[in-house]
Amino acid sequence: MTPRFRKLIIGALCLPLAWPAIAQPVGDPHLNVVPRTEVEAARVARITQPATRFDAPERFEANQGGAGTVRRRDDAQAFSLPQGNLDFEQQGTFAVGNGLFERLWVTAPASTIASDGLGPMFNARSCQDCHIKDGRGHAPAHGDDTALSLVVRLGQPRVPVDDLNRYLGAGPDPVYGHQFSDASIAGIPAEGRVSVDWIDAQVVALAGGQNVALRRPEWTLSDLAYGDLAETTAISPRVAPQMIGLGLIEAIPAADIMAAADPDDADGDGISGRAHIVWSPEYDRPMLGRFGVRATTPTLRQQAADAFNADIGIASPLRPDAAGDCTDAQTLCRTALDGNDAGQGGTEVSGESLDLVTFYSANLAVPKRAGVDTPEVLRGKEMFAQARCAACHTPKFVTHRLVDRPEDSFQLIWPYSDFLLHDMGPGLADDLPAGQATGAEWRTPPLWGLGLTEQVSGHRQFLHDGRARTLTEAILWHGGEGQAARDAFAAMPPVDRDALVAFLESL
Repeated sequence: MTPRFRKLIIGALCLPLAWPAIAQPVGDPHLNVVPRTEVEAARVARITQPATRFDAPERFEANQGGAGTVRRRDDAQAFSLPQGNLDFEQQGTFAVGNGLFERLWVTAPASTIASDGLGPMFNARSCQDCHIKDGRGHAPAHGDDTALSLVVRLGQPRVPVDDLNRYLGAGPDPVYGHQFSDASIAGIPAEGRVSVDWIDAQVVALAGGQNVALRRPEWTLSDLAYGDLAETTAISPRVAPQMIGLGLIEAIPAADIMAAADPDDADGDGISGRAHIVWSPEYDRPMLGRFGVRATTPTLRQQAADAFNADIGIASPLRPDAAGDCTDAQTLCRTALDGNDAGQGGTEVSGESLDLVTFYSANLAVPKRAGVDTPEVLRGKEMFAQARCAACHTPKFVTHRLVDRPEDSFQLIWPYSDFLLHDMGPGLADDLPAGQATGAEWRTPPLWGLGLTEQVSGHRQFLHDGRARTLTEAILWHGGEGQAARDAFAAMPPVDRDALVAFLESL
């Protein structure tokens, strides 16, 4: 029995004990699911077992987004294609959602009620401003105060007093709220400016004589318009993530993700991933968090509503406060005119428009793998397995069989993530907890599309804050539960390290 399948059994046995106070089971209420038959479950178990041979690609491995996988383009549009298995009507819906994703919002009141309501404070005027070409955002350059494609989360750790508020995460800064806004509409001061100094952190010696310099960020929030931050407020800058494959991630059975959790490291392998159970205001129940750097959001629709509200200052049916993240201490912001309108269902973006943006976000296609059958990539895949990178970056899942989402239904996909929380050590910790996640825990990011980052986004910045300038640097920042894999990578002969990086670039 492999370590992963021991964890599946251990995790399933431990689930009822981990949440004794939750009356409702954690499931997938957002999906219209046809339960798997015993034959299907056995088939899924066989096909998702880890690879044991590395002399040839696995079956269907090149199509990492399942039947919706699209050709691998050689330009900046590689992440902007609809899934290849959408029908004609769905392609039209995707195009309308794309238009809303790119829409530049304006200040209310305006002549076009469907486009007004920006702010009063915000970070961007459109979704596309941060998710440029649907790819990764970027951190500012050294000393620059133009924080495009990046948001700064704020929070104060607090101790839960009952079963419900353990879902609430860190409390807001009393003046600046949960998110720092570096832009605003006329007449209302923005909260301030964001800048970073990149500091040489350490030089890591690798086997074979190679030395790699790591950098770390020192963030500054300056020109604060509403007084100082509270002394206990932690800050956490996050670069906008790439957008591909999100609907497929949403379609993975929660039980399959949760079954791999091993919060107490019962199998003794040093990996203790935790499922992040969060409270869903949309469904009024606990659900599995799947999205965000700490897996704090259970559905794409909620993710879209949260981004509209916090990043652009737009109210929606799920986040109806037109003042966004403005606090009671920011009087001008709380009393500013808003764009809520009966024609939009009483909010600034209607439920229909929110659904269109959600559909667009769900159906951005995963590109086909590159060089999947080349000797160097196959060797790198073997090194990836030997270093136990796959203990967190789980290669493959099979999605639910879905009644109303045939494009995501019963697909073998290769995201290379377990979507669990892992303690990554003090080097990456930001001291800002979220829900049940500590300030050192991060959701394993999916790796598909990794090799197209520079082509799409024009840079090679990795990790949550863009500190890593190469994939090698990103690996060397791994600590905590990732320390053993990091050390194994550092100890490899240069030819094997190069092969592992070539494998990652092929994704």
